[in-house]
Amino acid sequence: MSKSKLFSPYKLGNIELKNHIVMAPMTRSRAIGNVPNDLMVTYYSQRAGAGLIVTEGTSPSPNGLGYPRIPGMFSKQQVEAWKLVTKAVHEKGGKIFVQLMHTGRIGHKNNLPEGAKVLAPSAVKPEGQMWTDTEGMQDYPVPEAFTKEEIVNTKKEYVDAALNAVEAGFDGVELHGANGYLLEQFLSPFSNQRTDEYGGSIENRCRFVIETAADVAKAIGKDKTAIRLSPYGAFNDMPAYPETEKTYDYLAAELNKIGLVYVHLVDHSSMGAPEVPMKIKRIIRNNFKNTLILSGGYNFESAQKELTDGFADLVAFGKPFLNNPDFVERLENGWKLSETLDANTFYTADAKGYTDYPAYIQ
Repeated sequence: MSKSKLFSPYKLGNIELKNHIVMAPMTRSRAIGNVPNDLMVTYYSQRAGAGLIVTEGTSPSPNGLGYPRIPGMFSKQQVEAWKLVTKAVHEKGGKIFVQLMHTGRIGHKNNLPEGAKVLAPSAVKPEGQMWTDTEGMQDYPVPEAFTKEEIVNTKKEYVDAALNAVEAGFDGVELHGANGYLLEQFLSPFSNQRTDEYGGSIENRCRFVIETAADVAKAIGKDKTAIRLSPYGAFNDMPAYPETEKTYDYLAAELNKIGLVYVHLVDHSSMGAPEVPMKIKRIIRNNFKNTLILSGGYNFESAQKELTDGFADLVAFGKPFLNNPDFVERLENGWKLSETLDANTFYTADAKGYTDYPAYIQ
């Protein structure tokens, strides 16, 4: 099993990954005060066996801190705290990208710092509720629609956060254009009902994403800039729309022109979302020439098949990394994976269910 392509090195842009395994981004809500801490240093260093770690969603702006206890990348304190995480991962031979996630309309004022607000492409309220530490479950509010000035400012926040990430020692940034957060909110005609140059046609709805990606790539280098996409992902009230296929066809081609280092394509059908049709995966694969990462319910056999067939360049795993900090070592040695996983501790505030899952005992 150790001769598998999964465990061989891979050149991603200008960096060498020790294997083809990516640890997918997963929100864990341990950043008290929105600042990374020692618990997070331990958590990521425990999982540095992955060729590439993509961090939990990290906001480029106070306005993007929609969930409780998610980290940011906009203050000096946050940058200094993240340096400890990247140092710990690098000391174990791992590479790490930060995922920049602005939650947009998926937020609540109770979770935001003073002076921040819930912003979105349009004032369209998402269905559902979200957790707040102060008042428990609350309905999503109606977001405020971005002004032109706020759009310009938000793009700059992404650029500043990317520069901060490089200063903090990250090997690159992954823009979160999936799962119903801000970038995808611009893509969808359900959440984006603007009538200016950022809404309406496919080209206009893609404009904010493309401009943000281009600006970040110019600031830190295209070899350090990536994006995550989830076409047909229904998460956070994102229904499919008739132009979904054409939207991602156009978007993938434009992202390829920028030369992003990878596209991370997520299929959440293993968690109950609609399956991403193979046709749209092929469109993105054909239009985007650099690295393609696939994620969504993979095991050793299915991941190996994607790599052997040449469709994916890297494969991301999520949940198995939660309760198997030595996930890569277990796979490589054929050791049994832990079946103990406590969903009640996914988003709590302490070490329980976070850094206390043990490595394999021979």
